Amino acid sequence: MEVNLPLKIIGLGRYLPARVVPSSELEKICKLPAGWVERHNGVRERRWVTDETSSFMAAQAAREALDEAGLKPSDLSLIINASGTGEQAIPDTGALIQRQLGLGKSGIPAMTVHNTCLSFVAAMDVAANFLNTGRYKHILIASADVASCGINPKEPESASLVGDAAAAVVVTRSGAGDKSMVHNAHLKTYGDGAYLTAIMGGGSARHPAKPNHNPDDDLFHMDGPAVLRMVRGIAADYLDELYPNLSKGLGDIDVVVPHQASKVGLMMLSRFGWPQDRIMSTLETLGNCVAASIPSTLYQAVRDGKIQRGDKVLMVGTGAGLSIGGLVMTY
Repeated sequence: MEVNLPLKIIGLGRYLPARVVPSSELEKICKLPAGWVERHNGVRERRWVTDETSSFMAAQAAREALDEAGLKPSDLSLIINASGTGEQAIPDTGALIQRQLGLGKSGIPAMTVHNTCLSFVAAMDVAANFLNTGRYKHILIASADVASCGINPKEPESASLVGDAAAAVVVTRSGAGDKSMVHNAHLKTYGDGAYLTAIMGGGSARHPAKPNHNPDDDLFHMDGPAVLRMVRGIAADYLDELYPNLSKGLGDIDVVVPHQASKVGLMMLSRFGWPQDRIMSTLETLGNCVAASIPSTLYQAVRDGKIQRGDKVLMVGTGAGLSIGGLVMTY
């Protein structure tokens, strides 16, 4: 879906917890044979928090992004938390990020765009529209996910996938003559898949204070094979709606930054004729970091020189909902 909205990423930041968790540790937790995790999920290691909170990680990533943008936190006009996991039920994590940045008395608006693993992509779309109304000048988008707290050892496929990370961007409206732009953006949701990926507890339906609360409801559940079957059924049509003939090749797209869903999920992209060397991956060393996966991988690709100014970049993935979404932009 063509939108052509001027937007430029002027700062990038990332925060990774210091604790490196090798897959051998997950194999002990989940009672799996040696080498199982890397063979099945493609993850050699991931980062897990020790005492960090998601708002702390988001603020650390934000500071790096602000430094690169040449801005102070007080120069922000909007803060968007784009995370798949909240730090707590109330208040919104956006307010906690604002507070971590020393802006607790500033009045700078803070909010959340939440679409699980696609939160960053959705927030970029929202920010592009906000910037082009002229209402905001500098928008911080921060994705920080602590997924390690909710793993279920009874479900090793998903438990051995996830890692913790944060990444942030500062975006502004690109000026006259600047080619940076969001060209296409598209999101679709299929609620029939809502319970294929879920954490049932924590909300009003299965609140922990209710009688007979099941602690397993507070852990992450995913029926990976069912998710893949559903995605296979909708992906080709969706991709062509996002960008012409995308299901048959990348065309003029230089780089793909996909959600790091799983080894199988990344391999599935090759069925669309996308060259492997143009698909960025951090799955092996970071795992699936929920919403932070796409911006963390974008950060790595830019820092490694694989994405340059003027490159056309596709960010795409799936998330709980079941949702599928993507965005094509000139970086």
